[in-house]
Order: sequence, then C-alpha cells, then structure tokens
Amino acid sequence: GLKGTGGWMESLGLKPGVTMALMAGLAELIGGLLFTLGFLTPLAAIMIAGTMVMAIVKVHAQNGYWSTQNGYEYNLTIIAVVIGVALIGPGKYALDALFF
Repeated sequence: GLKGTGGWMESLGLKPGVTMALMAGLAELIGGLLFTLGFLTPLAAIMIAGTMVMAIVKVHAQNGYWSTQNGYEYNLTIIAVVIGVALIGPGKYALDALFF
C-alpha cells in the first residue's frame, strides 16, 4: 500500500516517503491514462519519463544496464518510447488530433 511504498521510498532517501509514493503513483496513473488516450501527449510523456528517470537514478543505475540484473534497460526503453511518441505525435486516432 501507500504506507509501505512510502517507507521503501524513505529508505531510498526520498522524503517524505508517503507523499513521494503518492506523487509517483499519480504521475504514473495520470500520465499513463493521458498517454493511452493520446490526450496532452507531451505532458503525459514528461510525467512518465520523469518517473522513470527517478527510478533509474534511485533504484536501477547501480545494477547496470540489463533488466535481468535489475538494471535500467526497461526504464530507458519506456523513456525512449514516450519521448518518441511525444515528438512525432500520437496519431490520427488520438484525442489530441480531435482537439488540437
């Protein structure tokens, strides 16, 4: 839950832990929903990429590149995908295409 994740985040040096856990969870949830819908895609990409950068810096970087060793390979792939989509646009079926 939130308190358990907050305690884990405090052990990583992210304080206050519960607030940081809530912010990370909301960034992933809201960013993921916006990205899936193709609405406000650049904002969604920033939210997702920011969360992944923190995951790399605080958890995965010291383990090396490969995800099989708990490294940052997967997180870096997510960053590349969201930035790529934000730069080229979400496509004609996205909500951004309807509103902007």
